[in-house]
Amino acid sequence: MEKNLLPAKSISFNDGCPSDADKDTVLDNSSSFSFYVDRRHSLHGNYVENGDAGEHHWNLNAISEEIDGLIEKLSSVEDVSDLPDIPPSVEKFSKMVQSEIGKYDAGDSTLKFGDDTEQDTRLLNAMSRVSKLSNLLSKFSSSEKVSPLLTMITLAVQRAMTFMEEELRIIMENPTPVSKTPKSADFKDHKQGEDEEGNNYPRISEEKIANMRKIVALMISGGYETECCQVYSIVRGNAFKEAMKQQGFEIISVDEVQKMPWETLEGHIGTWIRVVKYVAKVLLPREKTLCDSVFSHDHPQISKAMFSNLIRSTVILFLNFAEAIAITKRSAERLFKVLDIYETLTELMSALDETCSHECANELMSEISSVRRQLGEAAVCIFCDLENSIKNDVAGHPVPSGAVHPLTRYTMNYLRYACDFKDTLEQVFSLHCNKEQHTDALEPRSHDDKDENSEESGVIQAPFALELMTIMNLLDANLEAKSKLYKDPSLRSIFLMNNGRYILQKIKESAEIHELVGNTSCRKRSSELRGYHKSYQRETWSRVLQCLNQEGLQVNGKVQKPVLKERFKSFNQMFDEIHKTQSCWVVSDEQLQSELRVSISAVMIPAYRSFLARFGQYFTSGRQSEKFIKYQPEDIESTIERLFDGNQSMSMSRRKS
Repeated sequence: MEKNLLPAKSISFNDGCPSDADKDTVLDNSSSFSFYVDRRHSLHGNYVENGDAGEHHWNLNAISEEIDGLIEKLSSVEDVSDLPDIPPSVEKFSKMVQSEIGKYDAGDSTLKFGDDTEQDTRLLNAMSRVSKLSNLLSKFSSSEKVSPLLTMITLAVQRAMTFMEEELRIIMENPTPVSKTPKSADFKDHKQGEDEEGNNYPRISEEKIANMRKIVALMISGGYETECCQVYSIVRGNAFKEAMKQQGFEIISVDEVQKMPWETLEGHIGTWIRVVKYVAKVLLPREKTLCDSVFSHDHPQISKAMFSNLIRSTVILFLNFAEAIAITKRSAERLFKVLDIYETLTELMSALDETCSHECANELMSEISSVRRQLGEAAVCIFCDLENSIKNDVAGHPVPSGAVHPLTRYTMNYLRYACDFKDTLEQVFSLHCNKEQHTDALEPRSHDDKDENSEESGVIQAPFALELMTIMNLLDANLEAKSKLYKDPSLRSIFLMNNGRYILQKIKESAEIHELVGNTSCRKRSSELRGYHKSYQRETWSRVLQCLNQEGLQVNGKVQKPVLKERFKSFNQMFDEIHKTQSCWVVSDEQLQSELRVSISAVMIPAYRSFLARFGQYFTSGRQSEKFIKYQPEDIESTIERLFDGNQSMSMSRRKS
């Protein structure tokens, strides 16, 4: 009778291993030992029939140790002749890996990557092993030992990497809101308002970044770097574009820019500037931090490439719009928006220099510099066109009442706003302006009339300062020509005083203009104003004062009453005419108006009071006195105080500017 190979008593296995007593029973004969070995191996590979989860985990862990051993052996093999035997566990392991992925992939599965850290780790480790195994065995794909298994292992790797690629996409498309900006993502000049605005840009939690890092490492080591980078670039690029879209950014073609009304285009420029600054101050540092967190530890070059590609495509979008603005129709009102864009690109360059790799920054700097050069040239041309505007402003009729000319207001306010961009204009004029075209800019000025420390000689040589002086000298010449349209010499002086005072005040109000034109120019203009003032006094009041001259009134010590009557009569007539005429004239600057009235009163009232006191007694009181002595000194003073009011509503509107 054949001996029963199985022991008479039941053998129990703890975690797949027999107890010491069971071992003794099994070792009674070699056949029983063979059964034990076969049974142990069967337990290692049995992951489908056995439904006990705990035993399945043990099986995966155990077989993983065997795979690790195989990987270690294969790592040192260089020739196919040295290839070790491939155990059956390899095939089973590849199936087990796919089974682990199936726990997440199944349609009714509630398990999500990132929910169970222990399960995720087990899966990642398994996929890592099968990936390493695939890479090592692929070197010996021609071997009969390897070829049958390699297809199955490759399928397992493909499924693993497809799963990881999808999980990477899901993590990035479903970021967890983060309440606080990482310190590394903040700019030094980050303002509170910008920080709050930046919180609208979804950020990924540290836990998810850690998972992304693991997935990326696995995909790259498994030979799926291209797929990994592709999904990262697409998702982050879409997130970047969506963030810009939420800020109002839209892509506008060159043709659309060329056809768009300026009022509409101004709005788009404002949005463009806001979005570029938002990208420079918020998105760039945060995206750089994310990219470095995911790639940089193990793959710094890939991190640089990912971030550079993302930023490059965004910068090109910005530059397309900026370049379209640079080649649009040039007009004076567009200068300030052109300069705004120029300065915004300068800020962007600074941000790129801080965040991008050296190679990427250099490439983008070259692109930005090219567009900035176009903008700078456009700005210089627009500004210089102001010269032609002044030269071509030829009026056939004088401005009513000798008021400040609209050209003066426009030019000086334009220069004041332009000087808000003083540093930028100095830069673009230095780069794009031909100095020879300004050689005559300073001719009207005296070269001997310098400040004691000669500060102006250095400043005035700058191309932008020369351009500013050219424009102001052209304005002076234009106003001088316009003053000749007034037939009344007194009104001509009032016109030149009004405009000269307006120009001087604008220079003093703007520290930038004052710095560029210098103290010498201001003193020269002040001196010119005093000359206009004297000319006005002479033309208007010298004839009136002649009436109050005592010469010719006495003959042989006796007052000639007919002559005296004629003097008073002439005085009254002249003074009435001056009051009637010059009350309608406009002196919009209150200080200048006061100075004129004070100076007139200082001359007229003492002279009239003295004349009246000396000769008023020669008229009998009553009708004769009232007929010739029309004004008392107080009346003269109050009448002078009403000069230069002009049209009150016009006067008030003038003073607002």
